[in-house]
Formats: sequence, C-alpha cells, structure tokens
Amino acid sequence: MPHTAIVTGANQGIGAAVAKALAAQGVDVLITFLRYTPPEDPSLPEEYFTARESGADAVVAAITAAGGRAHAVESDLTDPTAPARLFDVAEEVFGPVDVLVNNASGWVQDTFLAAERDGFGRVLRPVTAETFDAQFAVDARAGALMIAEFARRHLARGGTWGRVVGLTSGGPQGFPSEVSYGAAKAALDNYTMAAAAELGPHGVTANMVKPPATDTGWVNDAVRAATAVARPEEVASVVAFLCTEAAGRVTGNVITLH
Repeated sequence: MPHTAIVTGANQGIGAAVAKALAAQGVDVLITFLRYTPPEDPSLPEEYFTARESGADAVVAAITAAGGRAHAVESDLTDPTAPARLFDVAEEVFGPVDVLVNNASGWVQDTFLAAERDGFGRVLRPVTAETFDAQFAVDARAGALMIAEFARRHLARGGTWGRVVGLTSGGPQGFPSEVSYGAAKAALDNYTMAAAAELGPHGVTANMVKPPATDTGWVNDAVRAATAVARPEEVASVVAFLCTEAAGRVTGNVITLH
C-alpha cells in the first residue's frame, strides 16, 4: 500500500519541493495552500508576492506529469477545524495519512526595537498582538493540531508506521528581527519533540528540519551577498529522506542544514 502525505503550504517554495520529492518516492500527496497578498515591502523581489498569491495547480501538474499522484486543497490553517477536514479529504482521495509535513508559515517580521528596516533592508514591524497571532496561529497552533489529528487517526486505526516532519527557524536563543516567527517555530519544535516521545512506541518518527536561508522568493540581493543561499530542492531532499523506511531510527531531532 502506498504512503499518503499531507504537506502544508505546498503551493510554492520548500513545501512545493517537498511535495514533488515525496511524490517521486511513490507517496500520494495532499497539498494544502492559502493564497494571500503579503504586506507591501519594496525590498522583496516581485517573485515573493507572485508565489504567495499563486494556487497549487502547477505543483499538482508537475507531479502528475512525472507519474505521481497529488491533490490540492486551499485551506486557512488559522481555522482550528481545518486539520480534520484536510485529513478527511486525504483519506477520501488517497487513503489513511501516514506522513505529515508541517511546512506552512504565517511569517511576518517583527522586533522589539524602534526600527523600520532590518540589516537587509526588509520592512520591520513592532511586536503586537496582530504579529503574534499571525504566526502562532499557523506555525505553532496549526502545526500542533495537525499532529494531534494525525495521532488521533493513527492510534484509532492501530497504525504501526508514520512520519512527522516540521520546518523550523531561529532557535532557543531567539531570532532577532523575526522574534515572533522564531518563538512560534520554537513552540513547533517542542510539539514535535513531544510527538517523537509519545508516538514512537506506535511506529511514528518525528523530526524538525532547520534550513539555512532558502530561495523561496524572498531572498534579495543584500541577503544573497551576505550568506550562502540554499535551493528548496536541497531542503526537500532531507525532508523526503526522513519520510522513508531508511530513516526509521531517526527521531526526536532538530536537523540543522548549512
């Protein structure tokens, strides 16, 4: 029986690359996405805005053309009822979900400083309830609820094999200029480590992948001049490996890529 995956935020960037990599391994993939227009920021390439306003038809078409199977659903993960609906769709189209990739993000740059730009010229906002909610609702709460729905169904059917992978950034020392984003990802780190411990006896591994700066559309010339930039496919290859039989002994890790 083929595996079935849900990959969130997979209409572009790392999520799209992960969906394609999993499909290339024979995994059936449910792609979730949400089209939105980010706040105006002249420092960001136009590609960034185009990608986030796009649907997932191109990703599904690429997977299908390569012989894989994929289905896309537009879903707002800030809605706490979304996880159950997504799992229902995946089960109806493909079968029980045994791979979950928490990739979607509500990224907004915010800071405790009275600064309007970061060192790369990107727009900064002060930490507010709005910037907190935008990121914790998706990166932390939605990720936790997706894992909870995965676990509930896995245990109910007596599942013996599963993979959970999340994408993270920042770290325990904080993430200057992206403080709420880093904090939300730290919460997802903790949820995922708890999943590794609690679901391990039921055949589920759970890991986080921390990519370097990755060219998902937001990388401007200043960022490119300051650091090495990864391609989404380079990150996706690690995520896809963690979802294989070969990675059965790899769990409870935050895997940092350079």
